[in-house]
Amino acid sequence: MDILNGHSLWWVAGLFLSLGLTGVIAGVLAGLLGVGGGIVIVPVLYNLFSLLGVDESVKMHVAVGTSLATIVPTSFMSARSHAAKGNLDKDLLKSLAWPLFGGVIVGSFLSGYFKGPVLSGIFGVVGLLVALNMAFRAKSSALADQLPGAPWKQFIGAIIGGFSTLMGIGGGTLSVPIFTAFNVPVHKAVGTAAAIGLVISIPGALGFVLNGLHVAHRPPFTFGYVNLIGFALIVPMTMWMAPVGARLASRTKPDRLKQAFAFFLFLTSFKMLYSLLTH
Repeated sequence: MDILNGHSLWWVAGLFLSLGLTGVIAGVLAGLLGVGGGIVIVPVLYNLFSLLGVDESVKMHVAVGTSLATIVPTSFMSARSHAAKGNLDKDLLKSLAWPLFGGVIVGSFLSGYFKGPVLSGIFGVVGLLVALNMAFRAKSSALADQLPGAPWKQFIGAIIGGFSTLMGIGGGTLSVPIFTAFNVPVHKAVGTAAAIGLVISIPGALGFVLNGLHVAHRPPFTFGYVNLIGFALIVPMTMWMAPVGARLASRTKPDRLKQAFAFFLFLTSFKMLYSLLTH
């Protein structure tokens, strides 16, 4: 199958433009919300691959794998910007690094066995629950004064790493609401989540590359489950716009930051579930 076969130059130009705009939006959200951009990239790629006729058996896997690959440079730029502003909690990051990595390994292993609709369902359900939690808890007090100690803190890290890998996101979608629920200031939560994106995306993307190396029906220019065209078009935009999002985050009130997070997450998760249930 040739991705460009049968389509006019205007259609191809529109595809390239849509991927570039996806990178712009994902980059701003990465810096603003610490989500690595995957919450936007995965559903956009999923829908684009549907329009292009990519086989159902690999469509979601390629969307997730490509998203994880794009998150690597985006998270680096976003984390660096947040660290420069003092919004990265290095002690919290160090305490969660190994549990996060362990969760990523488990998630990468399971992704090789899960079918596309399972990954779509995980993305939609988990994302929707997190969005509802953020919306209803936007003005609520924290559940506790600080994160729990071992082994629960490590368990939380493993859950964030595992589900984020299966969803193709950088970890902020889960870690930001969890951190804020345990009294971590929202700007610190967002900045630390940006760095968590690196811990998740590097081994996660590698896992999706290895899992997809010998799988049939992948679209052209796809290495493992990472589509190189999507990567090449999205990454420059995300790296350019992530620092912009980080600057906006420092000027945004915490309540508005939570509301923005909940709105975008609810919208994309609902769209993913709707698409899954109507096919």
